[in-house]
Amino acid sequence: MKALLPITAATLLSLNSVIASAELQTLDDVELSQMRGQGGITIELETALQIGQISYKDQGHLNINNLALTDIDGSSLDNIKIDFDLAGQDEILARGFSEYAQYAAAGLLDASDADVAAAISRYSVSNSAGGVDGYGERFNSGDMVIHISPTSPGLDYSAPGDAAKQASNLDALSQSIDFKLTVDSIEIADSTYNYETGTSLNSTTLLSNIAMEGYIGPVDLVFRNNGDAKTHTLANGAVVSGSALEVDAHFKVTDLDFSWDVADIILLFNLAAVGIENMRIHNERGADTLGHFGFASASANWQRQPPRAAKMV
Repeated sequence: MKALLPITAATLLSLNSVIASAELQTLDDVELSQMRGQGGITIELETALQIGQISYKDQGHLNINNLALTDIDGSSLDNIKIDFDLAGQDEILARGFSEYAQYAAAGLLDASDADVAAAISRYSVSNSAGGVDGYGERFNSGDMVIHISPTSPGLDYSAPGDAAKQASNLDALSQSIDFKLTVDSIEIADSTYNYETGTSLNSTTLLSNIAMEGYIGPVDLVFRNNGDAKTHTLANGAVVSGSALEVDAHFKVTDLDFSWDVADIILLFNLAAVGIENMRIHNERGADTLGHFGFASASANWQRQPPRAAKMV
């Protein structure tokens, strides 16, 4: 980002009771005067989330009861930085683990580490002379890019040339955004369900006592601005919009506990009343680990299918 003043906009989000309500801190005139976005806007986020119930109603109900999202120690979820940019043509912006590559280029991480080396290779943006213009991805004019990373990565800036400090920096960077998610229960209920009393003639608890701890890695939302009129054809022959929404989220679950109250898997394995403890979700082994730093990931690409032209018969 260029000509950017970071914003310290600590936002406290409190969602309580059956009907969730959000409280956002307002910015005074002084804070607003410091907001400049010539190259983008950076928001530093602090949030504590508590929801009494999320209920989806169809003919029956699906209820998620007593959800809370905090740091692992129970304090507010913090150290989250959200960068928001509307890109210029060929502008280089952060994407994925590009900041890891940038830190390695500065000597703060060991460039010979397998994951770090893979990140450098993937996120280095070269110029026509063979040099490196930056780390991340080149975007087109009007692309909207949202990148989530730690506010303070906890790095030791005396690390260049010190392998032990570089290894410590990598650990600190990978654990800089920690989270804890708890849910009392997930249940289904019939059409008689009453929000105020929490009762119905028939209800079934699917999962209960859910507790998840772990770390959040880089998260990217990219809205590609290729124009409404442009299309391209997928390998399966479907014609879709040239514009798209891309989502990439990296995360690592170090401890997941829950009770599986009622469930069958493909009608063969009955796991009712089974407790699951110390489950981990990661990408520390397998065929595709390089450059992921042990983080699991979820990716999606959404493109609109243009309406078909009416045919005259």
